[in-house]
Amino acid sequence: MYAEIIVDIASEMVDRVFTYLVPDGMELEPGMRVRVPFGPREKEGFVIRLKETADYDEKKIKPILEALEDYPAVLPQLMELAFEIREKSHCPLCEALRLMLPAEMRGGRIKIKTQEFVQLLIPQDRIEEAIQSQKRSRKRQLLLTLLSDRQPHPMDELKEMVKDPRDAIQYLADREMVRVFEQEALRAPYYGRIDAPKDPVLTPEQTEALEELLPALRTAHKPFLLHGVTGSGKTEVYIRLVRHALSQGKGAIILVPEIVLTPQMINWFRSRFGNVMAVLHSRLSPGERFDEWRRIRHGDARIVIGARSAVFAPVEKLGVVIVDEEHEQTYLSDHFPQYDTREIAASRGRREGAAVVFASATPSIYSYAMTRRGDYTLIEMPHRVLLRPLPKVHLVDMRQELRMGNHGIFSGLLKQKLEDCVANDRQAMLFINRRGYASAITCRKCGEAIKCSRCDVSMTFHSVDQTLRCHYCGEIRPLPRLCPSCQSPYIRPMGIGTQKVEEELNRLFPGAGVIRMDVDTTAHKNAHFELVDRFRAGQAKILLGTQMIAKGLDFPQVTLVGAVMADLTLNFPDYRAPERTFQLLVQVAGRAGRGENPGDVVIQTYQPDHYVLKGAAAQDYRAFFASEFARRKADLYPPFTMMARFLCEGKAMEEALATAEAIRERVQKDFSGTPLFRRILFIRADEAPITRIQGRARAHVLLKLLNHPDTDRLLARFQEIAGEEYPVRVLFEINPASLA
Repeated sequence: MYAEIIVDIASEMVDRVFTYLVPDGMELEPGMRVRVPFGPREKEGFVIRLKETADYDEKKIKPILEALEDYPAVLPQLMELAFEIREKSHCPLCEALRLMLPAEMRGGRIKIKTQEFVQLLIPQDRIEEAIQSQKRSRKRQLLLTLLSDRQPHPMDELKEMVKDPRDAIQYLADREMVRVFEQEALRAPYYGRIDAPKDPVLTPEQTEALEELLPALRTAHKPFLLHGVTGSGKTEVYIRLVRHALSQGKGAIILVPEIVLTPQMINWFRSRFGNVMAVLHSRLSPGERFDEWRRIRHGDARIVIGARSAVFAPVEKLGVVIVDEEHEQTYLSDHFPQYDTREIAASRGRREGAAVVFASATPSIYSYAMTRRGDYTLIEMPHRVLLRPLPKVHLVDMRQELRMGNHGIFSGLLKQKLEDCVANDRQAMLFINRRGYASAITCRKCGEAIKCSRCDVSMTFHSVDQTLRCHYCGEIRPLPRLCPSCQSPYIRPMGIGTQKVEEELNRLFPGAGVIRMDVDTTAHKNAHFELVDRFRAGQAKILLGTQMIAKGLDFPQVTLVGAVMADLTLNFPDYRAPERTFQLLVQVAGRAGRGENPGDVVIQTYQPDHYVLKGAAAQDYRAFFASEFARRKADLYPPFTMMARFLCEGKAMEEALATAEAIRERVQKDFSGTPLFRRILFIRADEAPITRIQGRARAHVLLKLLNHPDTDRLLARFQEIAGEEYPVRVLFEINPASLA
């Protein structure tokens, strides 16, 4: 027997199968990982297929050294998916296969955790007699009583109940009354018991949505787009749909865009399904991630909740994939190999006969356009649960506030609403899409902002430790006393960030309590859980944060939401800026009034007449979609076209720009006059909007391409061009998450 194996080396040079001999007695299946000789080294690899005969001299074929697991690590359906990713992303197959596994499995970096257990050996009818026989030792009597259920008890648990039990346990073990042994202990990323609530009565809209979704669990169906306003009860629809899938012996994957949303989703699902649920996201420890993956692979966990990478979870008999907040750009992987989580979800649905549900209160322009084309089935839930009203939205013109002499962070209206909220013992959420204390430190004499020495961006001032920090490369500098350019002492913070807003809130409302959530305050492992739990428990009246608080979170006591700088994302140099701004504002507005009390939203803006701000204030998705779809069509932006770019990164801008220009000339030379060239609507070589990140100069070749069957051939050729040798690093990106 022979095996065709992909060696785990990320190089186009070895991106092909190699044939190895399967030693007698070794049982292999496609998808298993093995260790093989490869040249002078030993490497890990993936079994792609088995065959009876070899295609060349059998004497030259080397044997497989060992199987790394006794089961296929990559399921057959995920193996097929890996081939699809290689085809679309033009990456080595092993890179696509790595997506299917915890990184810790490669290279034997993870260790199985074991735990010491103690178990009673005495027959049930002699336990009382044994306890009485140990009258000389109260400790041994207590241990026998604790162990009397004859179940294995962790040694650590016994230590919590009995002081220094080791000698007493050894005494009992020597007389064969108990046994001490080690067995594997799974590392769980969540702890404690959650009481199961009663199922709420479904609203008519929830019932209709569920009835439309259920047939897709039995027969193949095109993807669904569940468009429900904030607070319409989409999560309860997920729960009922997953329950039906489990009743049919199938599994489920529920994806969330931000790690901050996983605690809430985990609690909802654990309370209804218990430990049949597993969690996969990047904040787990390596051991937790490995153990959760194995629980899923062995079928002990049938429900998976996680961020982007959880779409590759090894769920057999997959029944449903739900992509919550499907509009979020975090579903786009900007690491190689690039992929769109929504496309992967749809592909798994087609391959495995699973229902695929994309859900959002503010669907992406692409997904909503797919419903108009008939590729997705649209389900709408236009009302909140119990017919609660959507919050009342107030647009505040900050230009008028300045004319009235208000130079502070908060408009008069927002300040008054905050005072009322705190006085009435209710909660508020404030959104600002910038962390730190101030966006920049600027000299008021020469006008220069202090920039990172390695990136072409202004450094952000953090008041807690009086430092300047670059949010791209992590460079940290002390706040200078003099301007580095002109030596003037007139350097001041300009703009505002979360820290500065927090400082002002604590000054205005000293007894209210403020919780700040941004990348800085959620750096350690369980910070998301802890901060959300503190706010839900009422330990603070105001939650302040960046866009990680803008969607999905459900706090019944929140009656006020404020968007402090609503214009910020609107001015980004990206064709998706209007869409992202609308989504952020509608989503953050939706956090208000989800309980019994109605909600208020205050949006502070310098552009109150902008169609995006007006649409967000009206919370009218259809009107916004019509305007934005028409703009995209007129300007030939996706979904009517495709954006792509060659990103060139090097030590010097001259090298990066020269490479970008050479690639542009190469594309025009190779394709000019061919039918493929007609698919290129626009091509330009230029500096990237952020010209330097982490010390590397950045230039790019930006392309706008027609959506056409020929375009796939064009993209494949572009990947080949990007893979050639250059003096700088070249990456080819298709519809990148950011054009910065």
